[in-house]
Amino acid sequence: MTLRLPHALVGSLSVGFALADVARVSTAPTLGTASALAFVALATSDSRFRRLAIASAVVALAWTWGSIRLAQLDRSVLASRIGTFERAVVEVEEPPRPGAFEQRMKGLVLRWGTLRTHEPVWLELPLGRSPPEGARLELLGELRAPSGPSNGFDEAKWLRRQGIHVVLRGQAWRVVGRRRGISGVGDGVGRWLAGDTTRGLSGARRDVIEAIVLGRASGVDEKLLADFRSTGLYHCLAVDGLKVAAVGGGAAAVVLLLGFGSYLAQIAALLAIGAYALAVGLHPSVVRAALAGGIGSLAWLAGRERDRWQALLVGAAVLLGRNPYVLFDAGFQLSFAAVASIFVVTPRVVRALEGYPVSRGLAQLIGVSTACGLATAPVTWFQFHQISLVTVPANVVAVPIVVEVLGLALLTAVVAPIAPSVAAAMAQLNGWGAWFVAVCARGFGSVPGAQITSPRAAALLGLGVVGAAAYAWQRGERARAEAGLPPDGNGPAEDRGGPAAPARADR
Repeated sequence: MTLRLPHALVGSLSVGFALADVARVSTAPTLGTASALAFVALATSDSRFRRLAIASAVVALAWTWGSIRLAQLDRSVLASRIGTFERAVVEVEEPPRPGAFEQRMKGLVLRWGTLRTHEPVWLELPLGRSPPEGARLELLGELRAPSGPSNGFDEAKWLRRQGIHVVLRGQAWRVVGRRRGISGVGDGVGRWLAGDTTRGLSGARRDVIEAIVLGRASGVDEKLLADFRSTGLYHCLAVDGLKVAAVGGGAAAVVLLLGFGSYLAQIAALLAIGAYALAVGLHPSVVRAALAGGIGSLAWLAGRERDRWQALLVGAAVLLGRNPYVLFDAGFQLSFAAVASIFVVTPRVVRALEGYPVSRGLAQLIGVSTACGLATAPVTWFQFHQISLVTVPANVVAVPIVVEVLGLALLTAVVAPIAPSVAAAMAQLNGWGAWFVAVCARGFGSVPGAQITSPRAAALLGLGVVGAAAYAWQRGERARAEAGLPPDGNGPAEDRGGPAAPARADR
């Protein structure tokens, strides 16, 4: 990939936002530095030095903004009221997560006693009935401080990085309304998908389909969830680029089948991606994938070439600009590491499989699974202290079925309002797909040594992977030299970022 000015500018934004996590800067001096760098860029005639000065100025400006955003996220009105009891009005911002003693979820406090505010909290409610996402609750609650480090997890730090500084423990509550606006639209789409994609189903099959479609894994059995984690299949129960691309592509395909033109198809894809992102929640992987899909459609509408690296950098800049703390989020790290690895590693794996009795589609699937496994292994180790050794075969077997389950579930939701009985039959058929995905997780999870949890074994695995990669690279360079080809990375294909991974492979 050749680094162009647009890449450098968006990358500089991301670097500046991330630097705020390391050190915060004062506004006036940094803005002065940025102005001086901009003046140098205008005054110099050296194009390379001009680009460096412009990129440095952008880093300084982004560093300033990141410092401002962190100061805003660290500010809390409710923290000074910890230990108080009041009547409150709270909006539920995500589906509840049932625990051993209570159910937890993110909430937004609109009123605390006589104080009107707009501050996020970690809401704890008694077990039993659960409030729907987007509901506005009236309750009697107590504010308390989040828990500190315990068993390797620091709840206070985890919440602070999301701009949450207090826990609201509620007692009896009642629904007094729903949130409105664009978030309310997302809630409506979520309710429609949750109800109509699993019409007539119950139990584990319903839970797995709902997790695949909406990323809501809280209803899945804990033992089965552990199997999904140990096999590297947990991303199947989260919303990623593959699913966002499927939603956008499906909407475009429907419009084209109805006889409308490509412009309307791209607009439909944009609207579908936006509605789906709102319905499942604006998590890092969802925002990144939605931005990538949206930028791709906008590029087509504007008659411009699609640039997947630029879309990836824009996603990072948007997320870090909104909350620089997201750099520490496991979802952010896994999503961006996986996609960057898909761009770089997948084409090389596909080329390595040429000449073997492997179809192009299977080669792509193996390449994507390998790329994601390699890129996410360090993240899963440092975040969760485990590495899956069966992630490549497990994904090769399960991911095609996950794609089919998602497609049939979305089609079921479209059919349900028109023909409920047909939708119920489609959901029953889809239940077998969900059963197969669960069987894959359990089967691969039961393989002896399916995951590594020992630091020594992880270190040996890392050294082995580095050695194998170095050998494969050296062998590939030798083969290219013997064939009279330029070194890998200098050819025309690499200037375009290498062969494009298919949209369905983008996590």
